[in-house]
Amino acid sequence: MRLEAERLARYEQKRDAPDTYEDLTTWDRCITLGAVGSMLPFFYNNGIEIVQAPQYVVIRNEMIHEARIVPLDGRPHAGSRVRMWMGDSRGHWEGNALIVETTNFNARVGVGPGDGGFNFGVATRPTENASVIERFTRVDEHTINYEATIQDPRTWTKPWRIAYPLKHEANYTFISEYGCHEGNIFMYDVLSGARAQEMKAAGAGEKGSK
Repeated sequence: MRLEAERLARYEQKRDAPDTYEDLTTWDRCITLGAVGSMLPFFYNNGIEIVQAPQYVVIRNEMIHEARIVPLDGRPHAGSRVRMWMGDSRGHWEGNALIVETTNFNARVGVGPGDGGFNFGVATRPTENASVIERFTRVDEHTINYEATIQDPRTWTKPWRIAYPLKHEANYTFISEYGCHEGNIFMYDVLSGARAQEMKAAGAGEKGSK
C-alpha cells in the first residue's frame, strides 16, 4: 500500500499529541467508523444486525449506533456531488451472496477499526475516489462470510481485501444504544491538555525573553 506523504507526515507528527479535533479520529469524535470500519471487530459493542425487507437490506451497527440502508432495486448511485460519511451503498444478489457496492465517500473517515486508529490512523483515509465492494455469503445457519475489497488509486497502488466470518450469537439479543456524545469527556480532556501545553510553552518563552 502507498500512503500519500503529506497525510502520513501529519499523522506521524500528531498521533501521540493531538492539538485540534482534526487530529483525532471520527471514532474519537463520536461521528462514525465508516462503512468498512463499522463491520470490523473492535474492543466492544461489536453487534451487527442485518435486516432484509422488500428491495432493501439494512445493516445496523451497535458501535456508534449507525445503520446503512442498502437499496436492491437497481437504482443508480447518488450524483457525484453527494458525499457521505458512510458513502452511498447499492446492492444486488449473486446466487446466495449479497454484493454491496459503496461509493460517494466524503474522504473524511478511514477504513479500519476506530477510523483506522492505532496502526493506521488518519493516514489511511481514502480520497473521494474510493470505492468498496462487500460480499456477504451465507455458508451455514450460523455463519456469513464477509469480504470487502477497497480501492482508491490516489491512496493505494492496487485494490486490497479483507475477509472474516460473521458468527450468529444466539444469546446476543440486545444491541445497546451507543450514547457517545453525551459522555465524551475524552475530547474535552485531550484538547484541554493541548491548550495547557501551549500555555506552558508560552510561559517558558516569556521567561526566556527576559
